[in-house]
Amino acid sequence: MIVFDLSCANQHRFEGWFDSSEDYERQLGQRLLSCPLCGSADIARLPHAAHIKFAGKERPARAESSTSAPQQYANMDSELLDKVVEQIVRQTEDVGTAFPEEARKIHYREAPERRIRGTASREEVGSLRDEGIEVVALPVPAHRLGKTH
Repeated sequence: MIVFDLSCANQHRFEGWFDSSEDYERQLGQRLLSCPLCGSADIARLPHAAHIKFAGKERPARAESSTSAPQQYANMDSELLDKVVEQIVRQTEDVGTAFPEEARKIHYREAPERRIRGTASREEVGSLRDEGIEVVALPVPAHRLGKTH
């Protein structure tokens, strides 16, 4: 059994359990997969940190660290992580330190639904999660610190 992180066209994230990668591809090709939240059949597999392939070989998630090796985060090199961060930046609104307040307003339908990003303390993130508000922490890579979005 293999578990993939999936997403629909509406950015809903969910897991899919498959017998193999080929089973996932077959079901995707036959449009047997759909989002459990909205029913969309436009499904994509998301990158995950369990393992990634390097030149045809798999490395375990806990690779040996070395000062000469490329910086790794969740087993992604900095170039791939930068692409992920850039995609998030392009598709979200920066609300800065107002993030917890804006997230609550959106959750409780006091503000229009939209994708936001910003900063929050660990305690604020914990409080949001306790209220049932989905929050994903994304540490910004060192080369992105101080850059405006």
